[in-house]
Amino acid sequence: MGASACTPVEQDGATTTPPTLPAFTTTTPSSATPSPAAAPGDYSDLLLTAADLTNADDTFVERNRKGAPDGHPGATAFFVNEPDTRAISNTVLIYPDETTATAALQQATSTTKVTGEPQLVGVGQDGIVIRGSRPDEGKAVTLLLFTEGPALVRLEFQSADGDVTTDEFVTAIGKMQQIALRVGLPTQRGTG
Repeated sequence: MGASACTPVEQDGATTTPPTLPAFTTTTPSSATPSPAAAPGDYSDLLLTAADLTNADDTFVERNRKGAPDGHPGATAFFVNEPDTRAISNTVLIYPDETTATAALQQATSTTKVTGEPQLVGVGQDGIVIRGSRPDEGKAVTLLLFTEGPALVRLEFQSADGDVTTDEFVTAIGKMQQIALRVGLPTQRGTG
């Protein structure tokens, strides 16, 4: 789609500058099920919400949500718990097909700055978990990467050094994101 397709046209045929959106937007849906009212190409409804991440131990709030991270089709959101001691970054990138998404997963796994060895995990297709830290930031990091059809998911769980996010929580959140993609991208499955 060219830029002209996104530019509003007045009734007299003149074009106007499209309105700008605020730098940060917040949504508050209460389930991982994508909204059917999302605009075509809008992938933000494929992401989990703060309510999806909240459990008996932590209540999360959304700090940021935006589409097209770094200009790539997809969406990203950033969440923190109320005491601001844990953070979760959730990014979904949409590729033309499953093969391209898998290649991007392999590249992302080999170029991560998180210490620790990649291990297979039963989430999505080709699920990988890396547990370790970012020595330069002094925090524990668990990184979960997987594909679901043409989508590449990157879930990053950050906490204080020595306070690693549990495997059960990481797996549960990953599976919720996988289900949201299965429901939200049904017409693109099997195109690779």
